[in-house]
Amino acid sequence: MQQTGVITIDGPAGAGKTSTARALADRLGVAFLDTGAMYRGLAVAVLDRGIDPDDAAAVSAVASEVQLDFDWSAQPPTLLLDGKPMGGRLRDPDVTRASSQVAVDGRVRQHLVRAQQRMGRERPGLVTEGRDQGSVVFPDATVKFYLDATPEIRADRRIQQWLGEGRSVDESKVLGEIRQRDHRDSTRADGPLTCAGDAVRIDTSGVPIDQVIETMHDHVMRALSGVGDGCESEQR
Repeated sequence: MQQTGVITIDGPAGAGKTSTARALADRLGVAFLDTGAMYRGLAVAVLDRGIDPDDAAAVSAVASEVQLDFDWSAQPPTLLLDGKPMGGRLRDPDVTRASSQVAVDGRVRQHLVRAQQRMGRERPGLVTEGRDQGSVVFPDATVKFYLDATPEIRADRRIQQWLGEGRSVDESKVLGEIRQRDHRDSTRADGPLTCAGDAVRIDTSGVPIDQVIETMHDHVMRALSGVGDGCESEQR
C-alpha cells in the first residue's frame, strides 16, 4: 500500500462515487472507505430495532452503542455491524431511504466522523467517498473530487442497479426520492452535501466510468508528483 494520504470523493446519490472510489483505490493500491455503507449500517441497526429513522434521540443512542468497522482484508472492504458482515442488506430500498434520514442529526454524524478520521490516521493510503469527506471529515486531503450528474441520469442508474440485482423497483418513485435526498443532504445543518472549494468537480453524465477513473487517476498522480491542479472543473 503506497503513501498517498487521503483522497476524497463527494457528491450526490447516484453520481458514481462508490464504483469510481473502489476502482481508483484498487488502481492506486490503497484502501477504500465506503462511508455511505457506515450510514447504511446504522440505518439497518435502527430499522431492525423498530426505531423511527426520524427519531433523532433514539438514532443517536443507537449510534453510540453499535460498532461499525470494516474487514479490510476483503475486496472491497466489507462493513461489519457489531462484528457481522451486512452483505446485500445495505442496498435495500428501505435502508437507502433511512440512511439519509439518520445522517441528518449532528450527534450521529459526530460518532461516524470520528470513526472515519481514525481510519484515515491508521492507513497510509485511503480513498474515501461520501457527502462531506473533503469539506468536513478530511479538509486537508491530498486530492478532493466532487462527482455530479443530472438527477434523471442518477435515478436511472439506481433503477438499473436494483433491477440488475433482481429487486423490485417502483420506477415512478425513484426520481422523486433522488430529488428529496438531494434537498435533505444539501440543507442539513451538519456536514451538508457541498463541493469543497479546492475540489476537482467532474460531471459524470453520459461519461464512461473508465474515462472518469482515468481522469481522477491523472489528477492524483500529478498531485503526488508535486504538480498541483488547484480547484477546477472537468467537463466531459
